[in-house]
Amino acid sequence: MAAHQVRTGVRCALKVIVKERPPTVKKTSLLTSSLSGKTGSSCWRTFCSSSSLRSSDSPLEAGICGSGDVLGHFDRLVQRGSVRRDDQQIYVLQRLAQVQHQLKTYSQKIYLNPPNHSKGVSRQSQGDDVTSSRKEEPVPPLLPPKGLYIYGGVGTGKTMLMDLFYSHVENGRKKRVHFNSFMLDVHKRIHRRKQSLPKRKLGKMFTYDPISPVAMEISKEICLLCFDEFQVTDVADAVILQQLFETLFKTGVVVVATSNRAPEDLYKNGLQRDTFLPFIDMLKEFCHIVCLDSGMDYRSLDQPAAVKLYYLTGTPGAEACIDALFQELALTQKTATGPRVLPVLGRDVTLEKTCGSIADCTFDELCGRPLGASDYLEMAQTFDTVFIRHIPLLMLTLKDQVRRFTTLVDIFYDSKVRVVLLAAAPLDQLFLHSGGEDERDRQLLDDLGLSGEAANRLTLFTAEEEIFAFQRTVSRLKEMQSESYWMQEERRRLVNI
Repeated sequence: MAAHQVRTGVRCALKVIVKERPPTVKKTSLLTSSLSGKTGSSCWRTFCSSSSLRSSDSPLEAGICGSGDVLGHFDRLVQRGSVRRDDQQIYVLQRLAQVQHQLKTYSQKIYLNPPNHSKGVSRQSQGDDVTSSRKEEPVPPLLPPKGLYIYGGVGTGKTMLMDLFYSHVENGRKKRVHFNSFMLDVHKRIHRRKQSLPKRKLGKMFTYDPISPVAMEISKEICLLCFDEFQVTDVADAVILQQLFETLFKTGVVVVATSNRAPEDLYKNGLQRDTFLPFIDMLKEFCHIVCLDSGMDYRSLDQPAAVKLYYLTGTPGAEACIDALFQELALTQKTATGPRVLPVLGRDVTLEKTCGSIADCTFDELCGRPLGASDYLEMAQTFDTVFIRHIPLLMLTLKDQVRRFTTLVDIFYDSKVRVVLLAAAPLDQLFLHSGGEDERDRQLLDDLGLSGEAANRLTLFTAEEEIFAFQRTVSRLKEMQSESYWMQEERRRLVNI
């Protein structure tokens, strides 16, 4: 999709959405700029929308209440034309409705403070006889409600259904979070606990495992944990998950998760995967596994575009249109354009060009540096619109940059951050599945003493995970260019658990 060509006498019309704080009404602005080799004149036409102007077809924008029947609400959305009827989605909603019903009267107190004779919950030991001399002690219920693990292709509605379910759960002890954000918070908690330990004396050695205490912390805060985009690509996370979730499940936390991967394919061909396999068995024990894969990517359906948001490098006038869009959006801010320093985990991340809640960045600035989920979360909490310029063709020799870009898009999408992109190729052609071998991979193979055959079984070297994840990235970027996404008034702020 090429950018508008801007020549002498050609007018560049861009429709942009202005978000003001606090958001009281939705505003749509039409920017008409004359770019004829000199500073263009521009005029704004702003109108306030009434509730009849649907800014989004998402259920979260359709007036969801905090209680009631999730299936009935979905039915009304279908009747209104906000969503399409999909039998597979309805089946998943039926399973979610069962969990919703069970959570109405659910309390996990008995699991957090079990009687002395009870050492936790196991579904295998459900039929065992329980004997105790202390008859007055309450017997815990057989099992906590079983959660749901929903997996399937990109754009099939997994996140939408989970959000619909979450909004109808009446139990207040609940948390909905992106999996990257959750694991980042777990690592923070682990670090905080280690830092609080007394200083070791010279010659004294002791071991301390903070994972179970961290899991207990989380269990005392919530009884329902909803994950979006459950994925495991990091060996450190793979090692932690088994012990972490063993405690979460034993203390009665109900988990509902979405993923593009079936449980058996999580961390597939990853380093030390054998240590991760018990987690998969445990996930199946405490969650119903449901596939949602109708073959339809709803994000790829034609949707009204908010504005020209994806430009091609080298197209005449593309940079000029992006510059004009940034300048007009900057007029709505109360601060001057300049650098911004974001404090992240005790270090500073500097973005060179920002204005209020808008950031104008290059791909190299965001993905060429060693940044991670914590940095992108801070950006998502600081900015509601981010320009990303000079995105190159993403080849296998750029695996690190591809991973960062995928993480960035996941977090921005989850936080409802708006993006404007300038890239080297159309979106569907941006990622090349070939492009040569990374010299660092060859060096690492030598260091590990691995043969080429052994390396072919590890996603670390095959880029299988990057190829798989980028399908989700493309699908999400398509939705992020739609008017419904651009106009969403409620930004989901990521909050640490």
